[in-house]
Amino acid sequence: MSQKNKEPIISIRSLRHSYLEGETMKEVLHSVDLDFYEGEIVIIMGPSGSGKSTLLKIIGAQLTLQEGDVRIGDCNLSGATQKDLMKIRRRLGFIFQSHHLLDSISVLQNVQLPLAFDETITSAISKERALNALAMVGIDSQAYKKPSKLSGGQRQRVAIARALIRKPAIVLADEPTASLDEKSGREVVEIIRKMAKDMGVTVVLVTHDNRILDIADRIVSLVDGKIRD
Repeated sequence: MSQKNKEPIISIRSLRHSYLEGETMKEVLHSVDLDFYEGEIVIIMGPSGSGKSTLLKIIGAQLTLQEGDVRIGDCNLSGATQKDLMKIRRRLGFIFQSHHLLDSISVLQNVQLPLAFDETITSAISKERALNALAMVGIDSQAYKKPSKLSGGQRQRVAIARALIRKPAIVLADEPTASLDEKSGREVVEIIRKMAKDMGVTVVLVTHDNRILDIADRIVSLVDGKIRD
């Protein structure tokens, strides 16, 4: 996919990040430069401890930016206020290895959760959008069941629907197929591929799963906190 003359939707420059390990600081990201473009699927691969999840959390405004420059659309994480960070997070959808679904409420209610504190969204609109998101991932027939009644693959579909409820420009996925068998994993990544192509969503996906590399427009290798071509 050629991205010539396009502005990146995510731009990262000279990104560094460290953790306190014992009494010393361990740098896990070393001067990372990366761009991501509208509608593309980028898979980030690398061994455990290479900084993949840390990078994803920084892009998702879940970790404080320590050093460098990260721009999401027209918002810069550097010096961002809490209000700015909230604006950035609203542009994002998140899919995790664990579904993080609440078994005490229905599938429909789980998908509605990201809209729960949005005063501009009525309950009727919230329900309609949640049903539409569930239909998009082919699981609207299970809307009124509890998540515990679904298979692993079905629960991950619900998690994708929840990620789509805000109509995000960007979806960040951390090992979305790790707990699934081959058939369910393939179904999930095909939904992710369709989402990117039909809706123009940018997908940044961290994985160890070699079975799903074919959906990527680009594969980025992160080793010891550095980008390897």
